[in-house]
Amino acid sequence: MISYQTTTPGADLLRVESETPVPTGTEVLVKTVACGVCHSDIHMHEGVFELGNDKRLDVHREGMVLGHEIFGEVVAVGPEAEGVQVGDRRVVYPWIGCGDCAACNRGDEQLCTPGRAIGIVVRGGFSDHVMIPHSRYLFDKGDVADSLAATYACSGLTAYAALKRMGDLHKDDEVVIIGAGGVGMMAIQIAMSAMNIDPIVVDINDSTLRAARDLGVTRTFNSSDPKTSKEIRKATGGVYAVLDFVGAESSVNYGLACLRKGGMLVIVGLYGGALNIPIPFFPMNARIIQGSYVGTPADMGELMELVRAGKVAPIDIQERPLSEISDALKDLKAGKVQGRQVLMND
Repeated sequence: MISYQTTTPGADLLRVESETPVPTGTEVLVKTVACGVCHSDIHMHEGVFELGNDKRLDVHREGMVLGHEIFGEVVAVGPEAEGVQVGDRRVVYPWIGCGDCAACNRGDEQLCTPGRAIGIVVRGGFSDHVMIPHSRYLFDKGDVADSLAATYACSGLTAYAALKRMGDLHKDDEVVIIGAGGVGMMAIQIAMSAMNIDPIVVDINDSTLRAARDLGVTRTFNSSDPKTSKEIRKATGGVYAVLDFVGAESSVNYGLACLRKGGMLVIVGLYGGALNIPIPFFPMNARIIQGSYVGTPADMGELMELVRAGKVAPIDIQERPLSEISDALKDLKAGKVQGRQVLMND
């Protein structure tokens, strides 16, 4: 078995050969076919999240195998595994909990702490094999391409669950999506093709905004000029919901400036920073500020049903070999990637 493991923070991943594990109990061994590269992989690779006010969250662990957007083929099953067989090709739901806490019992396995998230807590898809604890975490992709299927495990799921948090929209409820990178672009696609939403899209990069318009987005704004938030408020009277797929101090403040009274800001991105808001503004404006972290297994099932039905338009995918993982992380960090990079295990 070949895996690419963390060493010192930010250093190239180390190629390691080890014995291929054998599944026991309900476990399922999956050979990695494709694995997406996510911005959270950058944070884990660098070993730190910037929290603002000169505070940092240290997440570095030597010997980690990152990668949580996994599509693969079942190559072995444990003696108690059911509903799966060798040769099945499946998308892996990676946000796995302990199965026995209050969060897991509510169906919110992604909120289990510390949980057993693949590529975060246990070894992930930057390797040629991944062990899955149960077949219920495997989902049929339908007819979509292998590399695209991998992205639904995180960017697709994260976008879908964040969109669901808005609830039922009324006729005049406008929606802003901030950040049209990999996850934001997925949200745009799902919003337009599966939810009949015409979003306003905001980004700091003109080429990214052009890519959004190529998808059919009719209203785009460049947030490098903060005054454009006032243009959005003037044009809409204030929007009902803002989905922030950046999660920076500047993007959150921009989103708040777009909202009407009673509006909702859903923060998805993990870029970092801190927020300082006068407390009386919460009741005075009756706004909701909510975090959204990936999605539940039930959300994954709903999303993949939409995918199989052809209701989710594809995003731009850049395929590259698994062996180029270190370069892929560098390119993503440098802002050289549009859409999603997906590593292919030849």
